[in-house]
Parts: sequence; C-alpha cells; structure tokens
Amino acid sequence: MCFILLHEFNISTNFKVFPLKWYHLMQASNDLSLGKSSFQWQNPSWRFRSTSATERALQYQAGQKISGFTVKEVVTVPDLFLTAVKLTHDNTGAQYLHAARDDKNNLFSVQLRTTPMDNTGVPHILEHTVLCGSEKYPCRDPFFKMLNRSLSTFMNAFTASDFTMYPFSTQNGKDFQNLLSVYLDAVFFPCLRELDFWQEGWRLENENPTDPTSPLVFKGVVFNEMKGAFSDNERVYAQHLQNKLYPDHTYGVVSGGEPLAIPDLSWEQLKHFHATHYHPSNARFFTYGDLPLEQHLKQIQEEALSKFERTEPDTAVPNQPHWDRPYTADVLCTVTEERIEALLHKIEIQMKHQSTSFGLSLASYIASCWNHDGDPVQLLKISDSVAQFRQALKDNPRFLQEKVLHYFKDNTHRLTLSMSPDEAYLEKQVKAEEEKLQKKVQALSESDKKDIYEKGLELLSVQSKIQDASCLPALKVSDIEPTIAVTPVEMGTAGGVPVQYCEQPTNGMVYFRAMCSLNTLPEDLKLYVPLFCSVITKMGCGGLDYRQQAQQMELKTGGMSISTSVNPDYSNMDMYEQVSPRAGVVRCIHSNVCFCVIFQIPHFDDEERLRVLVMMSAQELANGISYSGHMYAMTRAARSLTPTGELQETFGGMEQVKFMKRIAEMPDLTQVLRTLPRIKRHILNPLNMRCAVNSTPQKMSDAAGQLDNFMSNVASNKKDRKPVRSDITERLLDPLAAPGSGPSRKLITEPNFKPCQMKTFFPMPFPINFVSECIRTVPFTHEDYASLNILSRVMTAKYLHREIREKGGAYGGGARVGGGLFTFYSYRDPNSVQTLSTFRKSVDWVRSGQFTQQDIDEAKLSVFSAVDSPVAPSNKGMGRFLSGITDELKQAHRERLFAVTDKSLVDVAGRYLGIGQRTCGVAILGPENDTIKKDPSWVVK
Repeated sequence: MCFILLHEFNISTNFKVFPLKWYHLMQASNDLSLGKSSFQWQNPSWRFRSTSATERALQYQAGQKISGFTVKEVVTVPDLFLTAVKLTHDNTGAQYLHAARDDKNNLFSVQLRTTPMDNTGVPHILEHTVLCGSEKYPCRDPFFKMLNRSLSTFMNAFTASDFTMYPFSTQNGKDFQNLLSVYLDAVFFPCLRELDFWQEGWRLENENPTDPTSPLVFKGVVFNEMKGAFSDNERVYAQHLQNKLYPDHTYGVVSGGEPLAIPDLSWEQLKHFHATHYHPSNARFFTYGDLPLEQHLKQIQEEALSKFERTEPDTAVPNQPHWDRPYTADVLCTVTEERIEALLHKIEIQMKHQSTSFGLSLASYIASCWNHDGDPVQLLKISDSVAQFRQALKDNPRFLQEKVLHYFKDNTHRLTLSMSPDEAYLEKQVKAEEEKLQKKVQALSESDKKDIYEKGLELLSVQSKIQDASCLPALKVSDIEPTIAVTPVEMGTAGGVPVQYCEQPTNGMVYFRAMCSLNTLPEDLKLYVPLFCSVITKMGCGGLDYRQQAQQMELKTGGMSISTSVNPDYSNMDMYEQVSPRAGVVRCIHSNVCFCVIFQIPHFDDEERLRVLVMMSAQELANGISYSGHMYAMTRAARSLTPTGELQETFGGMEQVKFMKRIAEMPDLTQVLRTLPRIKRHILNPLNMRCAVNSTPQKMSDAAGQLDNFMSNVASNKKDRKPVRSDITERLLDPLAAPGSGPSRKLITEPNFKPCQMKTFFPMPFPINFVSECIRTVPFTHEDYASLNILSRVMTAKYLHREIREKGGAYGGGARVGGGLFTFYSYRDPNSVQTLSTFRKSVDWVRSGQFTQQDIDEAKLSVFSAVDSPVAPSNKGMGRFLSGITDELKQAHRERLFAVTDKSLVDVAGRYLGIGQRTCGVAILGPENDTIKKDPSWVVK
C-alpha cells in the first residue's frame, strides 16, 4: 500500500509515483508479485470481435438506464483513442466513468475521498486493513492470496493526502470478474478484525512474543513503513511543505501517519473512519479497456451498491484561507514562444505514446480533479485544452506572464521553507520513540501487560495457521496460454552498423535504441560511465547551451536517455555483455540532426554546470537508498558471486553511491571534465554498436533513411580500438543467421572468476533495515532455472510473506530469481540478522515438503503473470535485442515452467540452496548494529 505526497502524472507514459505523497499496500516498483499476463479469456459474451470497444460505447445515450445507473454523458476522445461514458448510480449517487478503448489490459479502480484530521495515519492503516479479509472472503489476506490466484497485470492500493484508491488490471475476462468481486467486498464489507489492525497498523508487543519477560516494543507494518518513509529527506521536506502551506484542514496532517502519532490510533477510530468515508455516496468508480461496460455495472450493482442507501458524506475539503502576506521573496519568470512550443510538442508526443499501463495512468491522472468534483471527461480532452491555451496566447501575448504574476509574484499565499542537516536527527527520533513507548508502558497495569502478552500469542497463533483460501476465486493453470505470441523482426544494417527492425502500431512514433559495447573502455574509466550517461544530454552541445539543448530535445524528440547495462549471458553465468544503451523516442523530422549534435559535439567544458549535475546526481543516489534500499542490498550481495554482479555493483550499487559522493565533494572538477571526452571516444564508435528501431510499417522506410544519415555522421568517430580484454565471444542475436550476417553480442568471458562468500553491512541513518542474501545457481537456459523460478514464488507466498511481513512487521520481503542468482530480500524491516535466519528456515520448510499442489499451481499463475506481462509496441523485440533471448528460448522456458513438480522443487532446494551446497553473498543496510559489529565474519563499511 502506498502514501503519496508528491507525484508526477504522465497521461500516456507510465504513471510515475514519487515516494512522497502516496502510500502503497506494497513496494509496487520492485515487488515481483505484481504479475502480468497476456492471456485473453475467450468468452464471447465478454469481448465482441465485430466492433471496437470505442464504437460499442458510442451506442449509449444520455438518460439511458443500465443496472441501477443512469448515463449522463457519452464523449469521444480521439486524442486518447477512447470513448468516455459518464454515469451516476441512481440510489447512492456514486459516480462512474468508463473509458472504452481497444486495449485488452482492462483496469478497475474505486477511489474514496478520505480526509483525515490528525497524524495517526488512519486512512493509510485502513487501506491496509480492509484488504485483510471481508464478509464474502473472510480468509486472512485475500489481497496477497489473489496475487497468486490470478493473472493480474497490476494489483495495489494507494493512500493520497485526500483520497484512497484501489486499482487492479488484467487481460483475462474471467480474472477481471474474480478480482472485481474481491475488491468490492474488501472495500465496502471488510471484516476489520482487531488482530488485523494490530498486525497492519500498530501494537504493543513483547519483543519476543513467546517470552513475557522480554521488553515491550512498538510493532506493525504501517508503523515500520512510515519509519522508513520519514528517513527520506525529500519526503520529510515535501511533507512539511504541504502541511505548512495548507495548515487548516486535511493537508495540514500526514495522511500516511507520523510514526510517533500512529500509536495514538485506536481500533474503534479505524472502524468509525471506515463507516464515515467508505460509502458508495463518497465513491468514484473507473473502468477502462475493451470489456463491455454492462457486465461491470451489473456486477458492481449486485455485489455492492444494491446494499446501500444514499448518504451525504461530510468529506469535502474547504478552501484554505488565503494569507494576507507572503512568506517568501519575489519570483520572476520569462517564457519564450519557442519554449511554449517545446512543451506543447511534448504533450503531443505523450498522447501518441502507447504504454502497457495506460488505464492506470488515466485513473491516476483524473484522480485529484475528480476527487474535488471536477469533470474527469473535460480533463481527458487534452487537444481542446491545448487549443484554448493557444487561443488565449493569440488573444493576449502576455497571457502566461500575467498568470505568473497572479499566481506567483503577486500571490501573498507563499511560503519559503528551508531544511538543514542535523547529525543527531536519527538519535533524536530514536529517543522520541523510546519516550513515547515508555509513556505507554508506564500507564499499563500488570493485568494490561498480561493481556498484551496473551494477545501477542493469539496473533502469533493466527499468523502461523495454514489459511483456508478456498473461498477465494481462482484461475487454473489450464487457463494459461500454452504458447507465446511470436514477435517478427527483420535484421539489416545502417552505415555498416547492425540494425533490428520491428514493425509495430506505434501511432506514427519512431523508437530508436543503440547498444554501445564498453569492451574497449579502460578499467579506470568504468566508475565514471554512469556519470557520463547522466550528463551527456544536459551539458549543451554544438552551438547550444544546456537550456537550448533541452528545448531542442523537447521540440524534436519525445525524449532521449543514455544509461549503463550489464547483460548476463543466458547460458553461461561467467559470461556477460557490458554496454551503454542509448534510447530515443523520436519523430522522423530532423531527429537525426538532434542526435548527431548531442552525441558528436557535446560540451564538456562547463565546470559550473557539471558541478550542478554532479550534486543533483549524488543527492538523488543518496536519497534513493531509503526508498530502494533492498535493491542496493541485493546488488551488493550479488557482487562476489558472478562477474555480472561485480560490474552491476560498480555501475549502480553502493560503490557508485560512494564514488559520486566523493566526486561531489571535490573542490576542482577539472580532472572529471578531462575524463568524460575519453569515455565518449570509446562509447560512440560504430564498430561497437548495434541498433533497434520500432515503428509503423508506413514510417519504417523513412526511419531507416534517417538512421543511415545518422550513422554516416557518427562514422567520423569510427576507429578500430583494441578491446581491453582478449577473451571476447561473439554471439549472433539471430541464432539461425550465418556468421557475420547480423547483429551480435560481444560477450566477455571470465574463466578465472571464483565466487566467494561475503557479508557486508552498511550503517545507515534510518531506523529500519534492508536485508538480502544471494545464492549462485544456474543461468536462464538451464533445465533447473524454471524450478527455481517457481520455487521463489512458493517460498514468497507461503512462507516468507508470513514470517517477514505478518510476524516480523517488515513492509515486504520475498525471494526472486534472475541473472543466475536466487535472491532473498526484505524491505523496511525492523529486524536484521533475524531475517537472515528466516531466509535459511524457508529452505528447510521447502525441503520438508510442506506445500501442496495448489500452492505450486498458484506459484505458476504468479510466475506466468510476470512472464506474460504486457509489452508496449515500443518495446516489442527488446528481449532479443538486449539479451539475445529469442522467442524460441522463451517458449522452451515456458514449457519447463509448466512441467515443474513438487519433487523438482524439493530437489533444487536441496541441491542449490541447502547449507553446504551454496555459495552466497549477504548485505544489510540499516542502523548501527552491535551484533554485526562484534561478528568478525562481517565487513562493516
């Protein structure tokens, strides 16, 4: 579940959530349990092939009655290729918007206006608790259980400052009905058991629940989540900014919960908040995709809305009284006509881009406006808004300047907020929590303490029981498509550089990527490569300074980026490809000029600009640890196990964080400015490149011509540089092609690499831990890889979730497979070495065979939901291009997944994960830990 403070909505690219305003049920960006599927249910009553979804929706008329709803408006939105149908529920007044679009990744969401008036985090804890069981589905944690019983492409829940949203998406019609039933019952008819409140929210409990003499401590999933959230400097700053700018109502409090205020929330207050906020009269329903609207309305009416009468919810947010004097200095702004055109072009490109999560993007985009009774349909008419804006500029050339004056310069409701570092911040937080704890403990009688102990045992007993989930709907393994859809590609060349062409329905957009081998790059430059990638498109180029460069990129492209990538070989764990992939989303008009100037004549002479970019990059890396610490822990744990892991730590692990911190502290960046051009000479070499283009058939010829011109210009950098390594193997991307006839991957072999055990601890200034243990296993094409993949899901769903999250109080945890490694992890975890013990016990659990065939089938559903995740037209064929994994290899892996049995799971657990059989690495990021410091087997950084 998630809480949000700052977020960025991109209507047609992936919805991007910053960890500052939304709180999620789980760590959505990194949790592998958010599976996806491309299987399409074939029930003809659900999908009509004769007409498109948008055409069918146009048949509705204002005033039409459907299953207790009345159609209010039917509008075509050609910009977004959809038809919007707005309805109202007759009996309750619930609002409904359906976006009919020819997209089989259908989405449902229901959002409630939730306006807390204190810092206890009641909407956030309620969001967690409603998903712990309901009247129709009373088993514990139906939400997490459904992750393994469906082919969902997205499942989560979000708490914002003033609303709570429950979205899911799936490509399977039967699955949509199943998930809708579970979500409706959870939101409107939850059990809200006290035990679930203790587990998800907060509780006082003995540190060791089975030992009444152990000290009492605070526990709870949300409590630990928010301790982690408030260790993020950016989140703390943004939260204070909002609270102080809008102090008089709900925006003056922390909807996710301030850690020291969470223990003030009672179970009775939680239930009261649900009763006053979770009602259809306070709800807004949204559906999206190609499934028929009538079926959605019928199910929602029958399973939920028919059981309610209209109420008048008191949840509206009044206007914040306007300050009569400012708390800031004047702000000045100049806006050029070319800058305006660049921004409008960016909007145009975004509308054309086809993402796999378009429904979720729409739901998120309209949420805030709709929550305050704005018209969501008007919000979707982006072209109308752009036209009105252009007309306003035509009528009044100073239109924007006047808006700046009105809303910024002359606005007296302004706030300047500064934040200063405090070395004792964490120590003060720990002390404040201890004082809060002692205050509560001192108020307890011996009888209260006994009651807490007994309740702790009761919760532990419930958490340890095998849950009967038979009440929940589920798909079957037989519902999964046995074969994958083939993606045709063609191989060619441009200026002598191998190119993969893939024709796709991209709305006239051209997507270009180039992979540049780093095999000639000297070792001493590798640490600088991520910095090079970060700054090359932001320093200026040719005759343009960095501002003009950014403007030209927005005018002529849909975005450019360059980043590092380390791709392990799919059949040999000691082979890998080190590359710097360059990606562009472009129109064919003048795009090659833009690319050439940026990458051929970059400016590496502006030390002041470089310092700004270095400081920003170093700060972003440092701030990212508190949000993605488990990813850093996993990367570090893998470092000593494979050559790939070692290089990934260099490019994107704690080693890179430390390096950037050192660069940011350098008083003179002259040496760095001299280093960057050296990297450019090695990377932008046609002899070390391969390219990929995805576009429509109509645009492909033009795109190929543009690419030829681009490569001709890049050819000036062509130089036969000697690889630093001699042990390089070339592997064709097309295994059926003749040698030398197509793109190939230049793989480095590490025959002398020796995996070794290593345990690393990073003391960090936050009160929770990120824990990981990685074990070296087998590569993608090995016959045991599929069994290890299924095993990771069985262990996560049936053991690790229960032990790490439910009992341990961590925000999340589990196991995953990739890159030849089996990886355990925990996220925002109050425990450290205890979690490592849990990892080891999970292996014993598997080897004892304490799982059923149903558990295996559910794990297969979960794995296939990820394997069959939707792929956007812009990304079709990228698996082959990036990693050499062809459709044939994918199909072979698919068949091995279907064939996994209970015996194979026990077998691979013993052979690869058992004590004495494994080579592992361990890493923990967390607060000071005396136990680890006293253990000489740990390396403490």
